[in-house]
Amino acid sequence: MGGGIAGAGAALALHKAGFAVTVYEAHPDSAEDIGAFLTLASNGMRALAQLDASDAVTAIGFPLTSMQVLDDTGAELAQVPLGEAGTPHLRYRCLRRGDLNAALQSEVTRRGIDLRHGKRLVSVDDGTDTVTAHFADGTTATGDLLIGADGLNSTVRRLISPDARPAYAGQHVFYGYTGEAPEAGRPETITMVRGSSVAFGYAVSPEGETYWFARVSDPPLAPDAPRGVMEGTPARWRDLLLPLLRKDATPAADLVAATPDQLMVTNATELPTGTPWRSGRTLIIGDAAHAASPATGQGASMALEDAVVLAKSLRDAPDTESALALYERLRRPRVAHNITVSGNISRGTHTPSGPGGPGPRGAGARPGDDDLVRQLQWDTDLWQPGQ
Repeated sequence: MGGGIAGAGAALALHKAGFAVTVYEAHPDSAEDIGAFLTLASNGMRALAQLDASDAVTAIGFPLTSMQVLDDTGAELAQVPLGEAGTPHLRYRCLRRGDLNAALQSEVTRRGIDLRHGKRLVSVDDGTDTVTAHFADGTTATGDLLIGADGLNSTVRRLISPDARPAYAGQHVFYGYTGEAPEAGRPETITMVRGSSVAFGYAVSPEGETYWFARVSDPPLAPDAPRGVMEGTPARWRDLLLPLLRKDATPAADLVAATPDQLMVTNATELPTGTPWRSGRTLIIGDAAHAASPATGQGASMALEDAVVLAKSLRDAPDTESALALYERLRRPRVAHNITVSGNISRGTHTPSGPGGPGPRGAGARPGDDDLVRQLQWDTDLWQPGQ
């Protein structure tokens, strides 16, 4: 269930592994959540390469090959390569979430995979050999496995584990775009600002549009702000951010001031690390299973890792139960680490070492990094890794 990043990625992976797949998406078209932008890290780009989908994604957005870090005076603390910058198809990529959804869904359709929009799940019947999904329009679908890739507010998760609920991670996250940037950023560079009150980051597209984000904890906001932030307007959000940003001598305040109506805000939200992922023949993946605050910038990349490892587990294991157990054993350490580190950054209880600082590259190494290339490499066997 779900045709977003995790769902479309899983469809591509399962199709490549030889399984018959149908994608059921609740939204009527592919433009869901088009407002926010994201970065695909090298690990996410590696997963896409294993799905033969690199070209579909590199046709949109723009590459990021380095990271600049500034302090609250605007002085440069570091300039470092970003990810696997020397390998073109593994370079970080900055793009709008809706554009990525649309590109992946187009690739799903191009490969002849059945994608059905307007299918909102209401209930699931889990049998011994099959599982049946019931939709709001009165139709049903039956298969060997139901994969819930329906995001943070997952219906599938609620059905299989009603007590597992997303929690606020302590920050509001603002996103904006401006074509009137007062100063151009460096090409293919994301600049992270270690502000006194706000964690800020920005990158400039080849067309001159600046993409920026700001992560703000509750205390620095105006006393009445937290209750009304989500119901505000772009003008109100600028009014909340600018006094905080103007405390520092960085480009952040000018970028926000130059942003018109292309501005939005979300809450940093996370799921508990022990959230159940499966029940019978129903499994959740991506944000539905392991949503983290956006501080490490790994949500989309982790979802694409899920897609490849799940398809390979089902391909290589002798039966479905063994495959799902293998998948869970391989994935839980990495995603749990990401949830913990990202949440700690959002809550201010962890100061990441190295130049990643307060921004999305500050997660450090995750369990399984050394094994990730082998797990994602399509021709390796996950069930018998020594052969």
